[in-house]
Amino acid sequence: MQDKIGWIGLGSMGNRMAKNLAKNGYQMFVTDKMDTSAAPQSAHVANTNSEVISEANILILSIPAGPDTLEITQEILNSPSSSVEIVIDTSTIGIPDAKQAAELLSKKGIEYVDAPVSGGIAGAESATLAVMVGCKENIFEKVQPILKCIGANIFHVGPNPGQGQTVKLLNNFLSATAMAATSEAMAFGTANGLDMKAMLDVVNVSSGRNTATMDKFPNRVANEAYDGGFATKMMAKDVRLYVENVSRSNTPCSIAPIVADQFAKLEKEEPGSDFTRIYPFIRDKS
Repeated sequence: MQDKIGWIGLGSMGNRMAKNLAKNGYQMFVTDKMDTSAAPQSAHVANTNSEVISEANILILSIPAGPDTLEITQEILNSPSSSVEIVIDTSTIGIPDAKQAAELLSKKGIEYVDAPVSGGIAGAESATLAVMVGCKENIFEKVQPILKCIGANIFHVGPNPGQGQTVKLLNNFLSATAMAATSEAMAFGTANGLDMKAMLDVVNVSSGRNTATMDKFPNRVANEAYDGGFATKMMAKDVRLYVENVSRSNTPCSIAPIVADQFAKLEKEEPGSDFTRIYPFIRDKS
């Protein structure tokens, strides 16, 4: 018998991932506490989390933060009619909350799959996301076909919940750092009369190339579209989470707080902006 999939969270990432899963013929029960209008057409739209929890044996989360995961975890544990056997959490929530959710669910024999995603709205739309998975090997083998419906690059990074979060946070820290550093570099170059395209042409065949110079700046910044598909609010949250989790790991953390501060200030000045707006923010603040 095919798995029944529950999906909680139909935001800009969640609704696209859910639709790609539905295209593969899974029976789905979906909900979102804010808005269900973007639900897959073939899915049963539930009014409450409880309804989804009672119908699905595999529950997938795409939600904003750790407290949301823990709240849903308690709903599962408190439900007298829960059918959930596996929870796949695609959210970026940090290591402690992932570990806590896994520990709580394990007491009722429910497996927690720590599976944050990377690739933005474009990746969610095209089902080309990278998925970083921390869970037991046998559980990974079971959920891998499901994850392949939403991502092109599925990585089993380790056996423990929290390890997927670790890779996601360090990845987004590197992405944010590349954007902030490239913004400073491009502001320096243009202030000295250089054309941005000319600089990028040189950098992208030289040792300074990175994801920002190769994609974000030529395709999202130089044309002033600023449509990278990832909210400043989310980048600020992810780098803040990185800083918090690094402090718990007692490893070096000198650059990250600076990067976190830049994105936090951008979100304060331009709420709701795309994270590529970091370039004019850095360029103009002098």
